[in-house]
Amino acid sequence: MAMSDPPAAHTVRSYDEQIEALRTLIGQMGGMAEAQIGEAIDALVRRDADAALAVVARDSELDRLEAEAERLAVTIIALRSPMADDLREIVAALKISAIIERIGDYAKNIAKRVPVLTQAAPVGPSVIIPEMARAASAMVRDALDSYVDRDPELAHHVMEGDQQVDDFYNSLFRGLLTYMMENPHHITPSAHLLFIAKNLERVGDHATNIAEMVHYSVTGEHVADRPKTDQTATMTARPDHD
Repeated sequence: MAMSDPPAAHTVRSYDEQIEALRTLIGQMGGMAEAQIGEAIDALVRRDADAALAVVARDSELDRLEAEAERLAVTIIALRSPMADDLREIVAALKISAIIERIGDYAKNIAKRVPVLTQAAPVGPSVIIPEMARAASAMVRDALDSYVDRDPELAHHVMEGDQQVDDFYNSLFRGLLTYMMENPHHITPSAHLLFIAKNLERVGDHATNIAEMVHYSVTGEHVADRPKTDQTATMTARPDHD
């Protein structure tokens, strides 16, 4: 006659399954948010208003997954009373799910501006935006991979990538500011593109926040504050000459 597992073994197995389910939910949310960014930018490049509106409509699914992840995390904390490493991971997952939902909101905000931009002539400096979006999306993907794999080194790599996204934003800001000053007809589409670029810059910031949480949840050590490199407050339309 086969021996059944003791109650403690069932409890441990159930706990591990809940933790794994939470990781899976976070991974699913991250993949969806990354896809939404890509689809919003693709709609922008192709000037496809219908595709952009489809991105907006799918945002509710990410909201649903965030609520599911929050319920699961709270249930684990309430019923399992996790300690130390496990508690840090679950609290990090709770915060990360909210950040991913916010990243999805940025993708939605980008998509909402596409129908307006399809009514205007293409703006030259906007060619930077797809590259900026790829860099920001890569940060999101690597940040979520670092969470799933509990990899603090990959988390550090994500933090270092934020500089590239900031550089894209600063370059685009300068280019669009010049473009608007040279021709007032470009002001409206350029302003929309600046908002899109700012949303992508914030995606990079949030990916960095996820990476910092991963580093803390794995190592128990906080990452030192990083200086931001947004130069737009001091930029002028043209470079100064001596």
